[in-house]
Amino acid sequence: MISRSYLAIITSLLLALMLSMLPLPDWANYARPDLLTLVLIYWVMALPMSIGVTTAFVFGLLLDVSQSTLLGHHALAMIVVIFLVQQLYQRIRVYTLVQQAMFIGILLIIKQLIVLWISGITDNAPDTSLYFLPSLAGAFIWPWLFILLRDYRRRFCQTDHH
Repeated sequence: MISRSYLAIITSLLLALMLSMLPLPDWANYARPDLLTLVLIYWVMALPMSIGVTTAFVFGLLLDVSQSTLLGHHALAMIVVIFLVQQLYQRIRVYTLVQQAMFIGILLIIKQLIVLWISGITDNAPDTSLYFLPSLAGAFIWPWLFILLRDYRRRFCQTDHH
């Protein structure tokens, strides 16, 4: 049986996935933050022994399927980012929220560079100068998302490892 903690985590990840599929006007789509990666980063920082690369792979594949992209496209990029977070979570935790936001922004840019690289190999590279705007938007919303998810974790997850 799935524990209440895992159910809360999976629910938040599925909600982030659904929000990433939500249609937006073209002008807003350029700045759509990568909520799924942000939520995964939070859970890896909060519960590094429970959430990790396997979860990133599964949800990366789900994102690939939902966006009709090359299978494994986002999964590979998420694996790299989540692996880095798993290696550095103790350092990231002691940063202020502003410092965390800057670090998270760099991680999101790394993810976008990997996706861009794979897209370039398959001749599907975007030709917009606003390509990295979602990383900046993700870094901007990180402090509020962190506080929201922390309160959510404290309310619904039984074991508090943070």
